[in-house]
Amino acid sequence: MSFLKAEWNNLAMINYEVNPEILQKYVPAGTEIDFWNGKCYVSFIGFLFENVRVLGMKIPFHSDFEEVNLRFYVRRFENGVWKRGAVFISEIVPKYAISFVANTFYNEHYRTLPMKHMLKVNENSREFIYQWKVNNNWNTIQVATQKNPIAIEPDSEAEFITEHYFGYTKINENETFEYQVTHPRWQQYEVTRNESVIDFESVYGKEFAFIKDLKPTSVFLAIGSKITIEDKRKIKL
Repeated sequence: MSFLKAEWNNLAMINYEVNPEILQKYVPAGTEIDFWNGKCYVSFIGFLFENVRVLGMKIPFHSDFEEVNLRFYVRRFENGVWKRGAVFISEIVPKYAISFVANTFYNEHYRTLPMKHMLKVNENSREFIYQWKVNNNWNTIQVATQKNPIAIEPDSEAEFITEHYFGYTKINENETFEYQVTHPRWQQYEVTRNESVIDFESVYGKEFAFIKDLKPTSVFLAIGSKITIEDKRKIKL
């Protein structure tokens, strides 16, 4: 039985190219940074976590909520193949129980903050808004898209960002948690406008404050799907 079954829907992905040296201390043992065309990315992602079931059970008042996370991309070579995965630097949700379970059982880095979202479907467009409150100020991921879905093209930047099927968490310098994420290949809505306003320093600290001066390399809106998160295993070097 999968540890968790749910849906990840309407994933707004804002991507930045950064110096990989900034991320080295976060790289879990046994993995290395995964590059696309020589570029190292971090992504800010806002989405809806819906119809959540943990070990087959629906938890009252904790089955539908927003999440915003900051992640980067790694890979691990095992049994002759590369496993491509994500490492989460920070994950924000509005439910304390979600943070407790993720931090306790998966050694993740969840915070609980006030959050809200709004989705609009217009005649020829869609709008996606995710907000979270830090120090009495609302931060906002806000993108507008075309109305109809399109494919995520093979070998594209969008495929690189969306097609990672493992999560890796650094326990210490010699141990890592690995867990598999399963979902079908996603489609996307083409983004036409990005009006996001994020106070990077207040949300992610001085270490990532520099991102406010960067222009995103890309912005995607992945439609999402049902997903599973399998039970973790410990990797020791």
